[in-house]
Amino acid sequence: MELATADTAGTSSPQPTRARILAVPVLVGLLALSVVLSLALGANTLGLGRIVETLAGGGDAESRYVLWELRVPRTVAGLIVGAALGVSGALIQAFTRNPLADPGILGVNAGAAFFVALGVAFLGITSVSGYVWLAFAGALLVTVAVYIIGSSGRGAADPIRLTLAGVAIAAVLSGITTGMTLSNPEAFDQMRSWNAGTLLGRGFDILMPVLPFIAVGLLLALAIAPGLNSIALGEDVARAQGVNVVRVRVVVIIAGTLLAGSATAIAGPISFVGLMIPHVVRWLFGPDQRIIMAASILLAPTLLLLSDILGRLLIRPGEMPVGIVTAFLGAPVLIILVRRRKASTL
Repeated sequence: MELATADTAGTSSPQPTRARILAVPVLVGLLALSVVLSLALGANTLGLGRIVETLAGGGDAESRYVLWELRVPRTVAGLIVGAALGVSGALIQAFTRNPLADPGILGVNAGAAFFVALGVAFLGITSVSGYVWLAFAGALLVTVAVYIIGSSGRGAADPIRLTLAGVAIAAVLSGITTGMTLSNPEAFDQMRSWNAGTLLGRGFDILMPVLPFIAVGLLLALAIAPGLNSIALGEDVARAQGVNVVRVRVVVIIAGTLLAGSATAIAGPISFVGLMIPHVVRWLFGPDQRIIMAASILLAPTLLLLSDILGRLLIRPGEMPVGIVTAFLGAPVLIILVRRRKASTL
C-alpha cells in the first residue's frame, strides 16, 4: 500500500548530516547502558560479572531468580513500552500539529482506565493479565468513538475536531472512573498500581500477546512518516505531491492507537514520555518525521528505563512507580524545552 509518494520536502534540518550519524551510536550506547543498569540495580544489586555469568546459564539461585524472573522481563517491558510511547507521541504531535499533544489527547489513557475499572467493578478481575486486554480494548474502542464523533457533521475529520472530541470524552470517562474507584476502594486496590504506571511484575506472559500490535504500530508509523512530512507543508501542497491526506490521517490514528493502547495496557498510563521525547528529538535532529520516529524508538526506552531505575533506588528497599518518576522528570524538562523556539515548532 502506497501511503505517500512525497519524500522529505521542507524537512531540512539545521543539524549537519555528520552530527546525525555520530548521534546514532551515542543513542544506542545510552540505551545499552540503561539496559545494563536496569539489570544491575535495585533492592539487590548485581555486579556486571555476576550478570554475565547468570545470563550465560550459570550463577546461583538468587541471581537467577532476580534476573530471569524479575529484571529481564521488566527491562524488556521498559524497552517495548518506551518505544511505543515515544513513537505514538511523535505521531500524535505531527498529526494534530500541536507540540503539547500526547497519546492521551485522543482518549487512549482514559478509555483504557475506564474499561479496566468496569472489569474490576462488574467482572471481578484483579490480575494484571486480565487488565491488559480490557485496557487495550478500551483504548481502541474509545479512539474509534473519538474519530466517529470528530467526523460527524459537516466536513471531514480534522485534527482540531478530533482533539476536542478526544479531550471531551477523556474528561467524561475520567470522571466516571474516579467515581467508580471512590465508591469501592477495596475492590480497586489492585488497580492503583497499574493506574500509577509501573513496570513491576510485567512478565513475558503479559508482554508477548501485545507485542504483535506494537510491531504493527511501529511499522505503520515508519511507513507513514514521509506523508506526515508533506502534510507539515500544508494539505494542499501534500495533495499536489500525491499524498492521500485522508489515508494518512486514518493510518496515523490506527498506528497511534495500537502503540499507545498497547503500552497503556501493559504498564498503565505513563505521562510525559510521549510528550517529551519528540521535543528532544526535534531539537537534536530537526523536523524530519522519519528521523523523529527512528530516534524516538531509541531515546524513549532509555528515558523510561532510567526513570524506572531511579524509582527503585529513591525509596529502597521499596520503590516508586515509574509513572510518578516520569512526571517529576518530565515537567521541568518540558518547561525548558518549550521555552526554546526550535524545540517547540512543528
